[in-house]
Amino acid sequence: MIADVLADAEERMDRAVEAAKDDFATVRTGRANPQLFQKILVDYYGSPTPLAQLASLNNAEARSLVITPYDKSALKAIEQAIRDTPNLGANPTNDGTIVRVTLPELTEERRKEFVKLVRAKGEDARVHVRGIRRKSKDDLDALKGDVGEDELVRAEKELDALTRAHVDAIDEALKRKEAELLEV
Repeated sequence: MIADVLADAEERMDRAVEAAKDDFATVRTGRANPQLFQKILVDYYGSPTPLAQLASLNNAEARSLVITPYDKSALKAIEQAIRDTPNLGANPTNDGTIVRVTLPELTEERRKEFVKLVRAKGEDARVHVRGIRRKSKDDLDALKGDVGEDELVRAEKELDALTRAHVDAIDEALKRKEAELLEV
């Protein structure tokens, strides 16, 4: 029973860390990266569809990306979705077959804004991990009558160590992203 609670907590915390890393990847740095466009939803025949399902994304140069739609009728919708995406600052151009996106050079002020954004995302991820810890602790407390006090204390220490490890993993990913953002 205790092992099940701990295994579930670890699995959920692992997913939270991966979600945080994916979230960090959507914040742009000085280079064009197809991951920046992973969360862009395009209005495709009335339903929001992820851009990656509608087109292939390729790096043409360091600050430009070429988007080749599988369906040419989606060109205008893709271009509009990219233009409407906040915090991207991209200006897409459409030549009838592909969409070319050139990302402007980041200013020092904009880099600092992105660092703040990434730190907020990191704090949200840490709060989520601590929420998982709290729920797992409640689940352990519910087992109080079924298992011994010593086992519960050991399980809580294990849960705390698990939480610390996952928060540290988020902090490490945050540190890497901040360094990447501030690199000129």
